[in-house]
Amino acid sequence: MTGFFCSEYGIYYTAVSAISVAKKPLILYDKTLLLGPDKESVYMLLRVCLILISLWSSCLFARTYTLPIDNSRLIGTNTQYVVHQGDTIASIANHYDIGFLALMAANPGVDPFLPKVGKKLLIPLQTLLPEGKQQGIVVNIAQLQLFYFRPKFHQVDVFPIGIGRIGWNTPVTTTHIAQKIPNPTWTPTEHIRQEYAMKGVILPQVVPAGANNPLGDYAMRLGYGNGEYLIHGTNKSFGVGLRVSSGCIRLFPRNIQYLFSQAHVGMMVRIINQPVQYSREPNGQLYLEVTRPLSQAKADQTQAVSIPTDPKILKFLTKKGIDQQQLVKVLTQRSGYPELVGRAVND
Repeated sequence: MTGFFCSEYGIYYTAVSAISVAKKPLILYDKTLLLGPDKESVYMLLRVCLILISLWSSCLFARTYTLPIDNSRLIGTNTQYVVHQGDTIASIANHYDIGFLALMAANPGVDPFLPKVGKKLLIPLQTLLPEGKQQGIVVNIAQLQLFYFRPKFHQVDVFPIGIGRIGWNTPVTTTHIAQKIPNPTWTPTEHIRQEYAMKGVILPQVVPAGANNPLGDYAMRLGYGNGEYLIHGTNKSFGVGLRVSSGCIRLFPRNIQYLFSQAHVGMMVRIINQPVQYSREPNGQLYLEVTRPLSQAKADQTQAVSIPTDPKILKFLTKKGIDQQQLVKVLTQRSGYPELVGRAVND
């Protein structure tokens, strides 16, 4: 399981993980910091603790995983969170660096704005890596997740994303980063200007960089089309993990800042739509991850689920050792995280 980070302030895992244990004594240990019992040392320790606590709101969960071996695709570990007074689904999702819809899907029936205090929520940190080449940036719009494969460290970063709503679909394609733009301006299309005007908002021809710019502080233009598609930040974090953009890929500000610093012009970007992920793990366990369809049509939101037609998926679903009752449950509930559906037999 990953820990906590705050790269902006250079706080390391050992110190922050001690603070993350809420309502328990604060223990700050690091082999480079050995404090004696004198007053000056105690005062120094208290100052460090106060600084770390003050920065806690900026230090959020980092979803960085070592890539599995032996053809495994399973990464991460689910955890639980007990709702506190004032929590919302959006604030909890933001803290754990997962998407709003992902958290809702894993906890059906929970009030997104007033979750019951004391209720245990499943935090779906476990996921299956997308099928295909593990290189550069891979965006699975069905999972509402972006995977950045670190080229030198055999690691992958997983970020929640916002994508295009109906009529403004994020394209499925293989492309590359064509341009990196710090402090981008936003030039809304005529269609977008008309849409805003219908809501009583008159947009300028160009929105300058700054707090009112929906692209945030960083943008990376994709080589697809006429360059109208971007991977960018946001000035409204609520849209991350939802289908609300005009076709671009939206990240939390802290995540786009990191990704912008790592990506380079020419880096491959593969955008896929794989709502059904599967894996036969090295120990023989069979996992299936099913997300809800991108369409918001009523017919797609019923409990009747179409059986996938992909030959690879069909082969997996008909393996010996699949628990058929569990398979139907997973296909029906579409929880959005990997679930065990059996164990491989003689294959």
